[in-house]
Amino acid sequence: MDTGAFAWAITATALVLFMTPGLAFFYGGLVKAKSVVSMMMMSFGALGLIAVLWILYGANMSVVDGVWSFSGNPFSDFGLAGIAGDSEALVGTAFGATFAIITVALISGAIADRAKFGAWLIFAGIWATVVYFPVAAWVWGGGWILNLGTSMGLSAEVIDYAGGTAVHINAGAAALALALVLGKRVGFQKGIQKPHNVPLVMLGAAILWFGWFGFNAGAEFLGDFSGAGLIVLNTLGATAAAILGWILVEKLKDGKATSVGAASGAVAGLVAITPSCANLAPGWALLLGAITGAVCALAIEIKWKLGFDDSLDVVGIHLVGGLIGTLYLGFFATDTGLFLGGNADQLIVQTIAAFSVLAYSFIVAYIIGIAIEKTIGFRVKNEDEIAGIDTVVHGEEGYALVD
Repeated sequence: MDTGAFAWAITATALVLFMTPGLAFFYGGLVKAKSVVSMMMMSFGALGLIAVLWILYGANMSVVDGVWSFSGNPFSDFGLAGIAGDSEALVGTAFGATFAIITVALISGAIADRAKFGAWLIFAGIWATVVYFPVAAWVWGGGWILNLGTSMGLSAEVIDYAGGTAVHINAGAAALALALVLGKRVGFQKGIQKPHNVPLVMLGAAILWFGWFGFNAGAEFLGDFSGAGLIVLNTLGATAAAILGWILVEKLKDGKATSVGAASGAVAGLVAITPSCANLAPGWALLLGAITGAVCALAIEIKWKLGFDDSLDVVGIHLVGGLIGTLYLGFFATDTGLFLGGNADQLIVQTIAAFSVLAYSFIVAYIIGIAIEKTIGFRVKNEDEIAGIDTVVHGEEGYALVD
């Protein structure tokens, strides 16, 4: 790796790490004022815990020796002593850690206002170990998803450049499972709760967008940077189009285009372009963004119709957006998509990968969540939820006035 590539690797790692505090701001502004500390701490708790687990054994698990291996051996280089003198390997490992961190943190939005912090950390550690680390190996570390097309005798392989399956579908499915385990917030009904700090939401979305250029283009340090320009442009264009798609739906449906809607649309667009940023022409990326923004604006209404309480719409944005972005490649991926010179093979492998990760993550997350709820309890008391859980769980207030 030359010095320029090495510098970009460090910069991209910092950009992706910055996304988790950005997520904390985004989620923190969406909850009520007396839960903002709790909400932000769930992101920071994930940052601390998952970084440690990744260094101890997660990085080892994310690379497999055989296509059909579940994961790598967690104890093959416990604590990474074996690469302590290899700067390139170390920075690559740090880059991978930031993806694991943000993926786990995303899940927390589904259980805002009602989760115990300790129970959340236990869930985060177990889920990362048995779901994220193995799935990362399947998608990027030589596993079965990476080699699905060859294994099936097809002409196309799964495309997931930066994490449509491993990050967004994975986290979104787990979020749905936890929302079902913890149940509805007290007084759950449409319109009962408004974001307590809209500027905080906008700030968080802006930080996420800023960091996402490292998220999507970061891995270019492993190659010759030939695809970096397309990735950067698509990350800009799809996100911008998604903002327009979301606020157009809001205007038509509710009569007003909101700033929270614009921020949410931006995140939805970022989610959708994540798997496809290196494999779409810019025009098709714009179309993807517009479709995703509009569909996700409608998808967040599903929870009211089906009666599950996904507090901050992790399912409607990350699961739905991740599915759209992953499956869209089956139709519009350059040269291999069904409509752009390919055949149905790309769509077949994208579909199998997407729904396999969805099913695995949902089932395992549900089992872990139920086990925690039945033993130590996952949800705070109703009276603490009503009062606001910041002081109960953390002994702090987000907006305390002192003399």
